[in-house]
Amino acid sequence: MPILPPSRYFPPAETVDGDGLVGFGGKLTPDWLLDAYRHGIFPWPTSDPRAPIPWWSPDPRAIIEFELFHVPRRLQRIIRQRKFEVTFDRDFAGVIQGCATAGNRRGQTWLIPQMVAAYQRLHDLGFAHSVEAWYQGQLAGGVYGVAIGGLFSAESMFYRVSNASNVALATLVEHLRQQGYVLLDIQQLTPHTARLGAIEIPRRQYLRRLAEALELPVSFS
Repeated sequence: MPILPPSRYFPPAETVDGDGLVGFGGKLTPDWLLDAYRHGIFPWPTSDPRAPIPWWSPDPRAIIEFELFHVPRRLQRIIRQRKFEVTFDRDFAGVIQGCATAGNRRGQTWLIPQMVAAYQRLHDLGFAHSVEAWYQGQLAGGVYGVAIGGLFSAESMFYRVSNASNVALATLVEHLRQQGYVLLDIQQLTPHTARLGAIEIPRRQYLRRLAEALELPVSFS
C-alpha cells in the first residue's frame, strides 16, 4: 500500500525498481517539481539538454540527521573566526550558477540551463532557498535546496574559496534545526557528506518520514 497520497504525474515510489529510476519525460514546471518532491522523487538530467528528463527515487536514500551532523574541529575554528559572512536568499541565482559552473562542472553537470531556470522559478515562489558564504565581499560558496513543510531537500553546493561550502552547509543544518525541520534530504551519499555524518536509510523509511514532514507548518525564514 502506498505511503503517500497519489501523485498527479508519477507512479508510487515504492513500485520503482532498485536503481530508483521512476521514468522519463515530463516538465520542469513548478507543478511537476513540487509534486515530485512531495512524493520522494526528483529530476536528475544528463548534461544533454535535448534528452528527456529522468526522474529518480533512489533506494537507499541519503539524509543528514541533525543530531549526527559532524563539524570537524578545523571547520569549527573557521566558523568561530567568522572568515566568511553567511547569508540566506541574498543571491540564489549566484549560488545555483556557481553549482552549475564551479570547477570543471560547466557542460558536465545535471544543472543544465532548463534546471537552473526551473529552480529559479521555485525560488521566486518561495519554495527554493540558498545559503551564501561571502569572502571579502565576493560570493565564495553556497548551497541551495527545496523546502516544503518540514522537508528540506538540499540539491547542490559549490565553493570558490576552500571551506566556503562547508560553512554554508553547517549554517544551513543549524538553521533548519532551529526552524523545526525534521527531514534533510541529500538524495545520494558521497564520501564528503559521509565524513560530515550523513547516512543512508531505506526508501520506505524515507517516504514515511517524508509524509510526516510534509504535515508540519514550518517556514524557512
